[in-house]
Amino acid sequence: MERFLDNLGRLSARRPWHTLGCWLIAAVALLALGQSAGTTFVNDLRSPGAESQDATDVAREHIPEFGAASAQVVWRLGDSGGGSGQARDAIDAMLAEIAGQPDVAGVDEPVPSPDGHAGMAGVNYALGLDALGNEHYERLEDAAAPAVAAGVDVEFRGMVVDLATGTPSSTAEYIGLAVAAIVLVVAFGSVVAAGLPLLVAGLGIAVGMALVLLAGTVLDMPAAAPVIAMMLGLGAGIDYALFVLTRFRTDLAEGGDPVTAAGHATAVAGHAAVYAGGTVVLAILGLHLAGIPFVGALGTAAAITVALTVVATVTALPALLGLLGHRVDALPLPALTRRGAARRRSTPRRARGVDESAWTFRWGRHVQRHRVLYVIGSTALLLLMTLPLLSLRLGTPDDGSQPGELTQRRAYDIVTEHWGAGWNAPLIMTVRGADEAGLRDFAAALETDPEVRLVDEPRPSEDGEVAIVTAVPHSAPQDEAVTELVHRIRDDTGPATLAASGGEVLVGGPTAVVIDLAEVIGERLPWVVLAVVGAGMLLLFAMFRAPLIALKAALMTLLSIGVSFGVVTAVFQWGWGIELLGLDKSVPIVSAVPMLLFAVLFGLSMDYEVFLLSAIRESYDHGEDAHRAVVSGIGSTARVITCAAIIMAVVFFSFSTLPDTLVKMAGIGLATAVVIDATLIRMVLVPALMSLLGDRAWWRPLSRPHGHDRAD
Repeated sequence: MERFLDNLGRLSARRPWHTLGCWLIAAVALLALGQSAGTTFVNDLRSPGAESQDATDVAREHIPEFGAASAQVVWRLGDSGGGSGQARDAIDAMLAEIAGQPDVAGVDEPVPSPDGHAGMAGVNYALGLDALGNEHYERLEDAAAPAVAAGVDVEFRGMVVDLATGTPSSTAEYIGLAVAAIVLVVAFGSVVAAGLPLLVAGLGIAVGMALVLLAGTVLDMPAAAPVIAMMLGLGAGIDYALFVLTRFRTDLAEGGDPVTAAGHATAVAGHAAVYAGGTVVLAILGLHLAGIPFVGALGTAAAITVALTVVATVTALPALLGLLGHRVDALPLPALTRRGAARRRSTPRRARGVDESAWTFRWGRHVQRHRVLYVIGSTALLLLMTLPLLSLRLGTPDDGSQPGELTQRRAYDIVTEHWGAGWNAPLIMTVRGADEAGLRDFAAALETDPEVRLVDEPRPSEDGEVAIVTAVPHSAPQDEAVTELVHRIRDDTGPATLAASGGEVLVGGPTAVVIDLAEVIGERLPWVVLAVVGAGMLLLFAMFRAPLIALKAALMTLLSIGVSFGVVTAVFQWGWGIELLGLDKSVPIVSAVPMLLFAVLFGLSMDYEVFLLSAIRESYDHGEDAHRAVVSGIGSTARVITCAAIIMAVVFFSFSTLPDTLVKMAGIGLATAVVIDATLIRMVLVPALMSLLGDRAWWRPLSRPHGHDRAD
């Protein structure tokens, strides 16, 4: 692998314009193709095999229009003339206008609120969601304009509205990039050198995002997929390029020519980047093992982008390095340059040219002397930070968790105020094989349930094979009481009332879909964890051929992920500081987040593990004993790993300011894990454990004993 990467890096450096030209052509062509593809991003929360999905499928067999794309209009009569006859006429005109719009199959009979001051009506479309676009929501807004002018508050929600609003961008993303650029300038002391990781990451992301758009034409891509993909692409791309660039500058400073230095940097640091990136991609693709299209599509989008940033790191970056040569340090900042030169003059250089600062040497020796204490203490602290994970509750935040500026949130608040929170969580049940008496008994039993507020009259299909029964609970969609109601209907109420007639009830609707999604993910998460951890350990074993190293890396990564889950639970579910993130109440953890975070963090945590272990192994192979090699490895990587961690954490945290709750949780979880991983784990726990293991850490069962294997 290293020889191949060396040749690839040299080739790219010798022919920089050819390499960069290919990248630019690919980026422009694919972006144009992706934009013209008309990709639609849909939050399809289906869980194949779940009862809620069966309820929809059975209903559609007998009622073709069931489950079609829809929207809901919610209005409230305002104080400024909203209760006048003119306002009510405007509402009637609005509904009539919507009913006549293109692709609208019909508008449901309006449902007035008990107090008479609000109303709502469903809008049903004749097309599937993938055939609808922003113009359908814009037509709804246009139809509501006269009613709004008459003093009526009109809001919208539903699938069509979600499709149009999507995940808006935020200036915080650009602030994150600006901070990353500042960190790079401080780290390198040169504007040109600092710009290279950003440029390479941007190039990989451009091609990756174009491929994500194309993938969206054959897969149902969630609305959050492009944001998650860009977040991971930025963080990983900058990191990989940073390590290769650092190695290139070191080789260049030792007198190597630019082409040779670019090839060597690609072979050494690029080799680690390929393994680290491969681990990330493999871990993220492991999300498909969940068997849930929504989760798998998130993994596909992220994997595509990360893979392209790796390819850019080992091709486009060497081309830029070969093109710039010694000008890579152009546009220096004098103060930083003088400080770096003074540090290099005062620090002895080892034979292979890696600086080892005095503080990292002292810190490494200090950890080695107290290794047992540091292993116990750091592990205890990590486990303590993981404790909130024990109270984790999966779910999917509803419109009540949306920012107040979105129309979906305002519609949710109107419904809650005038009808009650349960009207936001209707259960839509498909009853099949039941006679009329059985349907009556089932509906009557539902009405006696203390959690049920209202039960609609059963609506049989034209062929009489199935009937739709809608029940409105008292509680909000996220409440545990609604989950208990769903299980009570499935396990007790339905079988008890329908058994005599041979009927069966399938509980569906958006709320049941969310409940089933959480339970399916909870059941399948352990298998995904086993598969991803196993694959990661095999990759590390393939790289180092040392089983104890692979096992230790997996355990360290699991600790880091546990802390991330604990922090996400404490912030979002317990509500610690949640107002700082733009939310006004605690929310359950989005069902897809634990699985997504695990896959991504396992891969990203391996980044630092691979880079640190590569440096330690290099020192060990150059004749240093196991203890000294750990100190040398920390000394040669501490500065660049710290810089990379700061950049990645800033980028991830900047995305937590976006309105999408899933993206917020991912940003906080990723940023937390990166900081913990690069500090407490890599600088304390890993060196302490490596010191305990000594030469045993590098035991290779399939190789001859290492030249300096010895007893500790």
